[in-house]
Amino acid sequence: MVFFKLSKTVITLLSILHCWPTTTTAAVSDPLPDIGTTAGGVLSINQELALGDFYQRQMRARAPIINDPLLSQYIDQLGNKLVLNAHSVLTPFHFYLINNDRINAFAFFGGNVVLHSSLLWHTENESELASVIAHEIAHVTQRHLARAMEETKSTAPLTWVGMLGSVLLTMANPQAGMAALNSTIAGNQQGIISFTQLNEQEADRLGIQILQRSGFDPQAMANFLRKLADQARYADAPLEILQTHPLPESRVSDVRNRADQMPAGSVNSSQEYWFAKVRILAMYSQKNNLRDDLFTRLNKSTGEQQLAAKYGQAIMFFQTKNYGNSRHILEPLLAQQSDNIWFLDLITDIDLAENKNAQAIARLQQAMSRKQIHTQNTDDKNNEKVLQLNLANAYIKGGQLVAAGKLLYSYTFAYPDDLNGWDLLTEAMAKQGKRDEELAARAESLALRGNLPQAIEVLSNASTQAKLGSLNQARYDTRIDQLRALNRRFRQYTSF
Repeated sequence: MVFFKLSKTVITLLSILHCWPTTTTAAVSDPLPDIGTTAGGVLSINQELALGDFYQRQMRARAPIINDPLLSQYIDQLGNKLVLNAHSVLTPFHFYLINNDRINAFAFFGGNVVLHSSLLWHTENESELASVIAHEIAHVTQRHLARAMEETKSTAPLTWVGMLGSVLLTMANPQAGMAALNSTIAGNQQGIISFTQLNEQEADRLGIQILQRSGFDPQAMANFLRKLADQARYADAPLEILQTHPLPESRVSDVRNRADQMPAGSVNSSQEYWFAKVRILAMYSQKNNLRDDLFTRLNKSTGEQQLAAKYGQAIMFFQTKNYGNSRHILEPLLAQQSDNIWFLDLITDIDLAENKNAQAIARLQQAMSRKQIHTQNTDDKNNEKVLQLNLANAYIKGGQLVAAGKLLYSYTFAYPDDLNGWDLLTEAMAKQGKRDEELAARAESLALRGNLPQAIEVLSNASTQAKLGSLNQARYDTRIDQLRALNRRFRQYTSF
């Protein structure tokens, strides 16, 4: 896909979203103006949240989101650690991984940050990965998209919104999004927005502050930019992210100068970073040469990196259904770290693959009992979320469908935006022959993927299947009204 052949309008819009890296001018001396508190005239925070919800649902339906509970948990934890050290946070934040080998990251309305999976293997350490996320968080807190909209008051906001949605979809999934993008720009060749170069400088400045306050190496931002510039210089073809955004030396120099003024210090990457890195390469990438090179390099190291290499090798054996070798590697690791959620996830997958369902259930129940003793610890709470999904899946595989349903109703109540919970609940109810509850769970999955008309139709069917006058029927009818209202609100975004 060649973005630079599109209209000037789209090129400008892409420059807001494709923010690693972008064009900038020479460094501006501190302090840069903090102009992130404007933009309320055109778009309120509530409107941003509504738009973010709409785009989230479209992305779930049409982009290759990685719904891996372990990887999602890692990205959420890393992202929220950075958010805690950001200023002017006006919305909740949501972090997504897209399965894409092209280096990219972008943010959009409502605190939504999207990372391409390639960032996990192209970054050398956790601080580099955190630097990309911190930059995107700064774009959100400074409301750069809303401010760009405000600067074009003469343009109908919904027309602008329609084009933005197409561009977002194209960035998340080029094959799915290009047709929508071409359709949207057909009647909108004039400039929709203008965007100042100060926005990028502002995101760099605030992002590196977030990075440093969060305990990461501030030099990592400049290091990663330098890496992108070097890759572009020697690559046979232009990097996608640089096709519309050449990386000048001035931006790297500016970020390096800022980092040099901050306290220096060595920052080690977390064990979770290394586990996430090898899991992405082993399970979601076709880059076999990168995977093999990484595993060889980590194996020659010591401590956490070597442990990650062993974990990655166990995944590779599992992927090829060589469960014996996978178990042989993993069991000694689990003996040393019995509560390691990455090891528990894989060993119980091996159990289930070998039809040792009772063993998997027992492992997970014991782990859940240990975690519940430490529920005040945030990491334990997050790990418990992963354990719940694993245990629900094991219950289903083991035929303990009542226990699965009870657990999954609790889970989907606590985490209503997690597709994994609704999909498992659909399966559990189907296997119990509870048709109305199966349909109701399926409707929630459809709604989360943006297909509200079909979700309403399926839920209406669930209502007719439920006992007349029952609590379930009343619940379904209430939810139908809610989804209809949401569909009416979203209709204004889809008409442009």
